Amino acid sequence: MVKPKLFYIALGSNKGDKIKNLQNAVDLIHVRAGNIKLISKVYKSPAFGFESDDFFNACLVLESYLAPQNLLQVLLDIETDLGRTRNGVGGYEARIIDLDIVFCEDGIIDTETLQVPHPEMEKRKFVLLPLNDVASKIRHPKLDKEVSVLLSECKDESVLEPVNIWLKNPRKAFDFSTYNYIAIEGNIGAGKTSLANKIAQDFNARLILERFADNPFLPKFYKDASRYAFPLEMSFLADRYQQISDDLSQLDLFKDFIVSDYDVFKSLIFSKITLQEDEFKLYRKLFYLMYKEIAKPDLYVYLYQNTQRLQENIKKRGRDYEQDIDNDYLEKINTGYLEFLRSQHDFNVKIIDISDRDFVENRLDYLWILGEICGA
Repeated sequence: MVKPKLFYIALGSNKGDKIKNLQNAVDLIHVRAGNIKLISKVYKSPAFGFESDDFFNACLVLESYLAPQNLLQVLLDIETDLGRTRNGVGGYEARIIDLDIVFCEDGIIDTETLQVPHPEMEKRKFVLLPLNDVASKIRHPKLDKEVSVLLSECKDESVLEPVNIWLKNPRKAFDFSTYNYIAIEGNIGAGKTSLANKIAQDFNARLILERFADNPFLPKFYKDASRYAFPLEMSFLADRYQQISDDLSQLDLFKDFIVSDYDVFKSLIFSKITLQEDEFKLYRKLFYLMYKEIAKPDLYVYLYQNTQRLQENIKKRGRDYEQDIDNDYLEKINTGYLEFLRSQHDFNVKIIDISDRDFVENRLDYLWILGEICGA
């Protein structure tokens, strides 16, 4: 899965309600660009290079899947939407909002429209001081000096004052602190692995992914279900039991919670569909012997997608052995899950219909799902 990049964004405002301008920019960056990891203090600084009202400046750390040039365009659009107009002649000017990419990890970018690291940032205390709050140990890729060193060596004599108002991180509206273990479930192609990956990345969760790609019975099952159903389900059960037992027993003090893209109970749901009645009775006995020993999730999220969307997703990800799955099989799985979940009284279950949403390509859809999970 593609990894997001870390960007360091400088924010400034010296017109109107400056704190509101900065907060509005933070909120829009969260919605349009990605996950905001950290936000610095806000500092009041004199205008640099021209006479004008004092600025309020801050810096944030952004985790984004956008390419740098695309992120630049998003930031320019945010500036425009918040009311900034440019005089077209360049140079310094008062502004409602100013958003600049200071660093993109350790990358160096030099195009007509984007220079990273930001040119002459090392000469500007209003950039370095808030940047030092969130990235003191980051090294300037051209100067090979940490931000803290650049700040200590900076010749800018401007006097900056911290403002006793903190910008709010919109990410904190999504509170996972009440959960130790969340299971994301769904039909074949529902997007459970993608969602588990994104939540783990954005909220410092330990990720447990089902290991099944090398199961030798799976391609055979799709070609001859009646022959290979029982060995397939037994191998899945053994693998899931072993994996979840091992993974949940390992403590990770540096992660806030666990998120997985499956729950062992899916074995019983699939086996009820695929096995003959006598096979299922035997399987169910073996299942419950194992299941009673396994830790249960605090929250069970089921991603519902209609059959048409599932087939589209299956075709898109291109696994050869999945391409001939018929609609009837997918509908039986959906029905099996929903009947099981609606009958559970000991589970904390959230069923989320994402048939008309694409949380991988559309960040607003992703934020909507987070809101459904967290009740935000």
